[in-house]
Order: sequence, then C-alpha cells, then structure tokens
Amino acid sequence: MTSDGRLQGLAPVIGESPRVLILGSMPSEASLAAQAYYAHPRNRFWPVLGTVLSFDPLLSYEERLDRIRAGGIALWDTIGSCERTGSLDSAILRPLPNPVGELIETHPTLKRVILNGGKAAEMWRRFGAPALTTAQAASIEVVALPSTSPANARFSLDALIALWGPALTR
Repeated sequence: MTSDGRLQGLAPVIGESPRVLILGSMPSEASLAAQAYYAHPRNRFWPVLGTVLSFDPLLSYEERLDRIRAGGIALWDTIGSCERTGSLDSAILRPLPNPVGELIETHPTLKRVILNGGKAAEMWRRFGAPALTTAQAASIEVVALPSTSPANARFSLDALIALWGPALTR
C-alpha cells in the first residue's frame, strides 16, 4: 500500500523473449499479501496454465514463473494502483494504469495480449489500447477471455482450459 492508502500492484513477470502478455485487472488481497500473481487458492489461473503448458500447478511459485517464462508468457496487470476494499473488481476505485505500452515497446517479441476477465478488458479499452502507438496496435493481437477468478463461477475449469488453451499456444 502506498503512503496515500492506495493499493500498489505487482511488478511484471517477463522473460527474455515473451510472445504473450497476460494482463489481469489488479491483484487480489491474497496476491498482494503473498506478493505473488493469482495466489488465491481457488483462482483457476495456475491450473489452466499448468494444463495448457504441461506443468504441475502445485509447483513452487518460482518454478511456475520459470515455466511460463520458458513458454514465452509474461504477466502483469492493467491497473498499477487503485483504491479498493476487498478483492472484487467491482470495488476498484480511482485506478491508475500500468504503462503497458512501454512494456510492449521494450519487448518487440510480444505479439498477443490476453485479458483475464471483464475488468481487465475494460481497463485495456480505457487505458491500454489508447496508449499504444499505431505500429504497436497494428502488430498486437488482443484477446479477451473469461476470468479465472473464483468469483467467475459461470465457467468450469474444463471450459476455461478450452478457451485459454488456443490463445496461449497459437
């Protein structure tokens, strides 16, 4: 948390030659407390990526990060800081965006952005897409997918895997 009471997000996780950038909205309370992406035990993010990339989602956090980096996947969030009580995206107030355009500029191997859920897609439309240069916008495919959050009970784990798999591997 910043000195003015705002929640501060996590640093990006990015390897040498990422091809896919997964953007969430803002880390949950559990993730911020653990300083780890998708740390809530019921979030299906790691089971989805583990299945698609063929690794055990119960590996240590650092081992999971190594596996996704090796798979050309980077992680970050659309929101860099905000005010929020609890973990729900609907409770986010006064979001300030992460400089996603700068990250894309410094990593020209990125060719796809995957938006994890509706709030990430909303924040992308509001802050991310407008910050891209014309060349970046033309070279980046953007895919909005259903959230892996436990709050998104509409989609089963199998359904999430079926939707996320092609976006991560093509």
